[in-house]
Amino acid sequence: MDCAFCTSRLDHCHGTLVVHPDGGYAECTDHGCVDTDRVRHGLIIDCATVDGGCDCVERPAELLRQAS
Repeated sequence: MDCAFCTSRLDHCHGTLVVHPDGGYAECTDHGCVDTDRVRHGLIIDCATVDGGCDCVERPAELLRQAS
């Protein structure tokens, strides 16, 4: 099976874009990906859904526990 984007020669990435709550930072699971624009990625997930969690999601909860 061929990728429709590849055969159409459209700029895209086969990795999954992981976005963080602040909206300003994103990373891709494809280590060769250098452009984290949402338009290039067919798969986009929130960092909270990553197995094992994400440090940026855990930090605010930890800060709240320490403050109380």
